[in-house]
Amino acid sequence: MEKTVVLDEKAIQRALTRIAHEIIERNKGIENCILVGIKTRGIHIANRLAKRIEQIEGQAIPVGELDITLYRDDLTYKTEDAEPEVKDSDLPVNITEKKVILADDVLYTGRTVRAAMDALVDFGRPSAVQLAVLVDRGHRELPIRADFIGKNIPTSSQERIVVELMEVDDLDQVSIQK
Repeated sequence: MEKTVVLDEKAIQRALTRIAHEIIERNKGIENCILVGIKTRGIHIANRLAKRIEQIEGQAIPVGELDITLYRDDLTYKTEDAEPEVKDSDLPVNITEKKVILADDVLYTGRTVRAAMDALVDFGRPSAVQLAVLVDRGHRELPIRADFIGKNIPTSSQERIVVELMEVDDLDQVSIQK
């Protein structure tokens, strides 16, 4: 399998720092904002963004975790006999009338984001939902776009984007595999 590294550790850091600045600028600060990471790697992206935002703004932004397992539209298409593993969602504040910034590692078809928005509605009614992703690889199946993008990486449908993060993989890099 051919593998090409497209973002190394420093490039990921720069992309997340830029996204943090863009989030602050778009929202005129972080008042009434909450970052919500989509499990699994989106949580780590959200935590890293929160850390950078706190360094820039001098105040913390709440961070939550969202499990979308039961909201996925492909559960009925699974061929495995195993039941889906449901993990806990944790939103530290009421999201009603808050600006929710969903964070994920890769935006592809848009179906994960659609499932996350469906899950959010069970927790309240945000005043706005924004999307921050480390990588946008294209190939949308739903009319969803990211508000904050670390890097656009056009891919073919035969390629895979692999995001490895220190918290899970002991390595920070994004690569394309053919």
